Amino acid sequence: MSDLSELELETELQEEQDSGVYLSIGDLMSGLLMFFALLFITVMVQLNKTQDIIKRIPDEMFTTMQGLPNGGLIKTDPKTGDVSIPDAILFDKGSAELKPEGKKFLREFIPQYSKVIFSNPAFEDSVTRVIVEGQTSSLGDDQYNMDLSLKRSLSVYNYVFSKGFTFETKSKFQTKLMAAGRGEVEANQKIDDPRDRRVVFRFQLKQIDWDKFLKSSKSIRSVSEK
Repeated sequence: MSDLSELELETELQEEQDSGVYLSIGDLMSGLLMFFALLFITVMVQLNKTQDIIKRIPDEMFTTMQGLPNGGLIKTDPKTGDVSIPDAILFDKGSAELKPEGKKFLREFIPQYSKVIFSNPAFEDSVTRVIVEGQTSSLGDDQYNMDLSLKRSLSVYNYVFSKGFTFETKSKFQTKLMAAGRGEVEANQKIDDPRDRRVVFRFQLKQIDWDKFLKSSKSIRSVSEK
């Protein structure tokens, strides 16, 4: 009887130990499940915010550009917010010097364009850079077209930040704007299409900072483990 009692006692102790192990594993799995659930929710919230901003900025830009006095002469992509200005508005054919009419157009256009970007702190934070691109048609020499497109974008840049050109968000806009020449890279290579000769304003949006996100996720994990 003594041996039987000891065997029963050992069995009960073993069952209790096994039960404790199972409970520990269960607690661990529950903690991990909670961590990944919080991680998933955080990712979705961040992505939704980013997607909302990506959609809202082009919408605002499109609406604003349509309201300009010469809004019908320019083309605004409602999906990307890219604004294309025909070269004839700004320059004479083959020239990189702004026409008086071009300067007048920029004095109307730039304050409104910049205002959209800085109208909302989320927009301002999300737009990392604005690029003014000179573009040409495929007519002529590649290098000539590249040089002309760059000179035109620089002419626009220099005029916008010249002493006599004033607008409310000028100093902040200068930290984001850069000039670039694209030549005939995006032009129709089969024909000389006048629509390819243009100046384009396009903005680049900030990507999700995954390093920062991962650090925040570690904080979530440490809280869930307590």
